[in-house]
Amino acid sequence: MSTGHRLTPALIYAALTTSVVSSLGMLLVPSISRELHVGVGAAQWMLTINLMVGAVATPIMGRLSDGRGTRRLLLISLSVILVGSVVAALAPNFGIFLIGRALQGLSYGIVPMTIVLARRHLPKPVIDPAISSLSVTVATGLGIGYPLTGVIASLTDFRAAFWFAAAFVATAIAVVWLRVPTNLEARSTLKFDVVGATLLSVGLAALLTAISQGPSWGWASAATISTGVLAVIALVAWALYELRSSHPLINLHVIRQSSDVLLANATAIGLGATLYMSLSIASIIAQASRDTGYGIALPLFWAGFVMLPLSAGSLAANRFVRRLNPSLTATMLPVGSTVMAVSAVMLWLTNDTLWEILLAMALFGLGMGAAYAAMPTLITRNVAISEVGSAVSFNQVLRTVGGAAGSAIVGAILAAHPGPEGIDISLGVAAVGGTVVCVALIVNVLRSSIRRT
Repeated sequence: MSTGHRLTPALIYAALTTSVVSSLGMLLVPSISRELHVGVGAAQWMLTINLMVGAVATPIMGRLSDGRGTRRLLLISLSVILVGSVVAALAPNFGIFLIGRALQGLSYGIVPMTIVLARRHLPKPVIDPAISSLSVTVATGLGIGYPLTGVIASLTDFRAAFWFAAAFVATAIAVVWLRVPTNLEARSTLKFDVVGATLLSVGLAALLTAISQGPSWGWASAATISTGVLAVIALVAWALYELRSSHPLINLHVIRQSSDVLLANATAIGLGATLYMSLSIASIIAQASRDTGYGIALPLFWAGFVMLPLSAGSLAANRFVRRLNPSLTATMLPVGSTVMAVSAVMLWLTNDTLWEILLAMALFGLGMGAAYAAMPTLITRNVAISEVGSAVSFNQVLRTVGGAAGSAIVGAILAAHPGPEGIDISLGVAAVGGTVVCVALIVNVLRSSIRRT
């Protein structure tokens, strides 16, 4: 079997780790709230802490993957995720459980690493299709992960779902160990940007902490303001340092000079927030009892299947994008964003019955599959091979930051408005955010068309 035929399935299987870990989040929020005796708003932290660690770790993992030992780094990362899954499964209280979820946050750096390996080592004719498939692995895998999580957790408890994740990650480690050749390593050495990594980590952590804790601390409180100021100072200092560094963590010159890369990164934030807000609320609506005024009272066993249309739509869109002429790939970003905006608005206005939620999830899948398949392809075509890891990981970071912000906003809204009003406000914010992204992309397309004429 050729290296390409052997490597691609192994990378896809490793990338599925992200979707398996993600499926342990939104669906289990009500169960975690109930079984670990915390409020729904507090339980939302199981999503926020996971995304927060992912946002900090992903650029570091992406940059390290541009150098030697990418296979070894992938194995180490998967091992940490395995430990996190076991810690969460055994956690006696919510605090220990959050430690496990934090360790699982490294899963968000897996996809960028697999894209680096694909870009570096696959035959040229299959690079774009492979990268497109890897980029939507998370969305496609959610359609499998959510139903499995729901079935396992309903038949036993949430701990069994984390044991399942641990078992899956263990098999992923075995697959990478056996199927990713040890000789597929970069020959160049890499100087790691310690200062840049530290500044970015502090900035992202402070930013997400301010967003998530603002409602409980008070937006005008000294704690919120000081944390926000720290985030701004750290991120500005990071950007200035990166622009002057000879070996930056993320090459901002490349991002700034390429309009396609800049567009993909800006879109990633908005779509990440819209997606996580909408999916979080859809999971809550699916499981909430009817006497809450908004729930449709699905048992946990069936609640996971609500995400199945998301996977089907994402897979269908990805297959469509792969068949397009490469020159048309960029058009899928505004098209996918438009479909996601429509689905967010639809979920906001009509969420009283199961079929309405299923339809919205299918549309989300179609939009996400198109938009997320376009992003890494646009990036990898516009950066040097030596910059692929950091460039793709930065895009993943922005998706993660958007998702973490969306998750934190939902938690804050539900904590302040725990009834139907909170559900409606959350969906409204998601719909407005998705619409803003959609309009901005359409305006950009129109401006580009006018310039060409």
